[in-house]
Amino acid sequence: MTESRGAESSAGDLFGPRGAHVPAPANVHDALPDTLLRRVKQYSGRLATEAVHSMEEQLPYFSDLEAGQRASVQLVVQTAVVNFVEWLQDPEGNVKFTVQAFQVVPQDLARRISLLQTVEMVRVAMEFFEKWLPLLARNDAQLRALTEAVLRYGREIGFAAASIYASAAESRGAWDSRLEALVVDAVVRGDTGPTLLSRAAALNWDAEVTATVLVGMPPPERNVSVPLAVHNTARQHDRAALSVVQGSLLVAIVSGPVSLDEPFIIDLLNLFADGPVVIGPTTPNLGMAHTSAIDAMAGVEAVAGWPSAPRPVHSWELLPERALLGDQAAMATLNDVLIKPLEKGGDTLTTTLDAYLDSGGSVESCARELFVHPNTVRYRLKRISDITGRDPMNPRDAYVLRIATTVGRLTRVRHDMRTVFTTVTRATGSDGDR
Repeated sequence: MTESRGAESSAGDLFGPRGAHVPAPANVHDALPDTLLRRVKQYSGRLATEAVHSMEEQLPYFSDLEAGQRASVQLVVQTAVVNFVEWLQDPEGNVKFTVQAFQVVPQDLARRISLLQTVEMVRVAMEFFEKWLPLLARNDAQLRALTEAVLRYGREIGFAAASIYASAAESRGAWDSRLEALVVDAVVRGDTGPTLLSRAAALNWDAEVTATVLVGMPPPERNVSVPLAVHNTARQHDRAALSVVQGSLLVAIVSGPVSLDEPFIIDLLNLFADGPVVIGPTTPNLGMAHTSAIDAMAGVEAVAGWPSAPRPVHSWELLPERALLGDQAAMATLNDVLIKPLEKGGDTLTTTLDAYLDSGGSVESCARELFVHPNTVRYRLKRISDITGRDPMNPRDAYVLRIATTVGRLTRVRHDMRTVFTTVTRATGSDGDR
């Protein structure tokens, strides 16, 4: 019973009331005299060299390091041994000595060696120290104290390595986020060129892959973390993605074309806030993605004009609403894609379309207006659908065709007026010359 209470008391001294580690009593460290500490420091170079040899034997990747990088590792190990002596003299006040061992690491070595490899190197080095440092002890008390100190210092070194890599990862993540924001902003503004491509390459974006821009609103509670979620979602579907929150909009650039019903787009939509999400056209590469971004941005502005728009919706489905907002590119597209091909089909088709739309979509009323059989109207409507890809009998397509025909007429009138104005101006100028 007494032994049990003694064990509980000892455990309480070590771990405290909440299980937190409490340093060992100072008299344990007093068992390490200055002569022993001097011996440890004296043998630090040899210990470091032998520890590095142990790494070469146990770690396959270590031999792949360059000579200078292996020398840097040896410097780190020797620094750790020397700092071990300083740490022994004041293990609570000199915790900084565990971190200093990693502050001498060159940047190229830190980039070459991963955190997992660093942990393996620390493990091999500490196993070596656990085996050989106690041999410097002169009695059992020194042996116990030195063994305990090596174990505690190894733990501190492990945490120091993790903190260094965590800090580096955090800094790299912040830099990558800023670089990504610059790339997306350049795409939106149309600032394409070598700088854009080099920055994108630094973010592991393939310059030859096709690109598609999606624009929507970010979820209000995740403005900061949503770009990372976009990356993770894209990675799960073997895609690449660049994204940033610009004001009230979440802009995402994804590699490859986008299909409305594919699992990738379904998962991606969950990262946007409730509301419309517009998909721009797929472009051949990132350098040309500005056109996709412009269309998607214009679509987001115009989508309010179509309350029942699907989610997501392609930007070309919003051409009528964009045209009503004065989008010249949308007007030109409607005229080129719908009206000009229809006009090539003959006046009969345009006349039939106007009559059908004016009659409220009634085939019989349209037939009476044109003095033709209803089946003739149906045949002509089918031809219109084949030529334009829009079915006049579908309410949405009928609306698109109505806006397109209006835009076509206004475009033609504007062109004619400009032609007349130019002719009059030239004639007036000729009279003045006389």
